[in-house]
Amino acid sequence: MSRQWVLIGLCCAATCRLWAELPPLIDRELFFGDPEIAGAQIAPDGAHIAFIKPLEGVRNVWVKKTEEPFSAARPVTAEKKRPIGGYFWSRDSQYILYVRDNDGDENFNVYAVRPWDPPAVGSPAPAARNLTDLKGVRANIVALPRSEPDIVYVGLNDRDKAWHDLYRLRISTGERTLVRANTERITGWVFDNKDQLRLVSRSAENGDHEILAVTPEGLRKVYECGVLETCTAVRFHKDNRRVWLMTNKGEANLIGLALLDPGTGHARLAETDPGGRVDLAQPIFSELTDELLGVVFIDEKSRIDWRDKRYAADWRWLQAKLPGKQISPGSRTRDELVWLINASADTEPGETYLFDRRKRRLVA
Repeated sequence: MSRQWVLIGLCCAATCRLWAELPPLIDRELFFGDPEIAGAQIAPDGAHIAFIKPLEGVRNVWVKKTEEPFSAARPVTAEKKRPIGGYFWSRDSQYILYVRDNDGDENFNVYAVRPWDPPAVGSPAPAARNLTDLKGVRANIVALPRSEPDIVYVGLNDRDKAWHDLYRLRISTGERTLVRANTERITGWVFDNKDQLRLVSRSAENGDHEILAVTPEGLRKVYECGVLETCTAVRFHKDNRRVWLMTNKGEANLIGLALLDPGTGHARLAETDPGGRVDLAQPIFSELTDELLGVVFIDEKSRIDWRDKRYAADWRWLQAKLPGKQISPGSRTRDELVWLINASADTEPGETYLFDRRKRRLVA
């Protein structure tokens, strides 16, 4: 036998031993398949929990009472073609709202369903109503006013395909009222803490981003940034005069959180990464007091810098209860006493817990 064939035989034997010593392959379905349960959200009144789970192979929304086991849940949507990617509760906990397009045409409509209605004939779920049933029109959710829980503000491009007009939509009846026609290249609408439209964002002809005040005389520019910069109005400060702004305008390399006075146009940087490493990813606000509770940064791992001492203490307690886990807050009840907490790790794809802040109780 030639030396060449001996070497090939030795290589094959070594390769076979190597393959024999390797652990078994992980099934790709574990990474890319549908999750058993995902996207849990607690209702504002705390009575029910909704989540996404496959129904006959398609992701749909299910609901259970908070104290019930997941085996007691029932489907409240029964989509057969397109999975539901996202949903949310109405502020009065009476409806679940979700968006869906038609066979992938990306003309998303807003649907509403009452979870406790009886199943529709021939369906395991209650009948859902299309609140924006307009052919060839795309809807987007703008705001859910706290003062009117039966109202949702939506944008519709029914008049001009390029721009969305602002509509006031009554969930219970589907009644739709035009609030403002978008003839000024508006890309976003900002309501204040009393649910009044106060600011809009606009894409200027030269690509700059503008923030404008809504006044009886028309729109007045109060802030702008260049096409390579960021400036996004998030929500109004608790004083209902200034507005929180995420921006890296000027010499700032990283996105931070600033306070903008629409009356003067002056913005003051309030929050930024103390280590100067990463952008500020997300602020967390209280829906009860409009206070800034904390800020989120995404570094090697996500971290929350709490500004409220009570929440900081709660978070330390959670970290002690869930050591080694990456913890993030989910939805919360209207009184902010009960939260859904998400926890994950390099060996744990994700767990969701019910956290009662008052009782300091954590339930899987």
